[in-house]
Amino acid sequence: MATAHAEIISKPVEYKEGQTTLEGLWVYDDSVKGKRPGVLVVHQWKGLGDYERKRAEMLAKLGYNVFAVDIYGKSVRHTNPKDASAEATKYKNDRKLLRARVNAGLDVLRKQELTDAKRIAAIGYCFGGTTALELARGGADVAGVVSFHGGLNTLNASDAKQIKAKVLALHGADDPHVPPAEVAAFETEMRDAKVDWSLVAYGGAVHSFTDWNAGNDNSKGSAYNEKADKRSWEAMKQFFAEIF
Repeated sequence: MATAHAEIISKPVEYKEGQTTLEGLWVYDDSVKGKRPGVLVVHQWKGLGDYERKRAEMLAKLGYNVFAVDIYGKSVRHTNPKDASAEATKYKNDRKLLRARVNAGLDVLRKQELTDAKRIAAIGYCFGGTTALELARGGADVAGVVSFHGGLNTLNASDAKQIKAKVLALHGADDPHVPPAEVAAFETEMRDAKVDWSLVAYGGAVHSFTDWNAGNDNSKGSAYNEKADKRSWEAMKQFFAEIF
């Protein structure tokens, strides 16, 4: 007798934003039947890679239809920090382009046959966290966004008035890349725009606290923190249970 078993399926998906060809990753559990909530995953500064694939698989196992978006372009995947920083900075300085790229990925997720289009969220890590917040600031029709150790700044704080999504920012309390002044400005931005927002700061955690490839030396400014990683994942799951 044949027995059904869950299998996580991953498929590369080519799509376009303007004239630029992008390649994201569609990940889902084929044992789950019918439409389900969709989650957009936005990569870190080096581009879409194994880390985001693993996170997408973890989300698929929770029953979500997942699309790991590509902001940089097909085959643009950086291995050294200097190139990654230059690439990320290009988009941080051009928020219009950043929003266009992430919205192109959102359109792919929204149109997939397994996606319940009324129940979509976006999450992102580091650069991706910044991007998820920009997606919300652009007025995207999504239920919620989650930033994991992302930059919280914006070039135009008044854009927060366009936010329709609930916002969850998961932050390393000792992150030197997102200093207290930036956190305070984000809180003021959210408060002034009357957004439904939460910010959780994890003590002892610096930048990249969910990235198991980041080492464990806090003095470098970026390091893995197992407690903060697990707690922030649970916070995301609780957030999804509420918005979905």
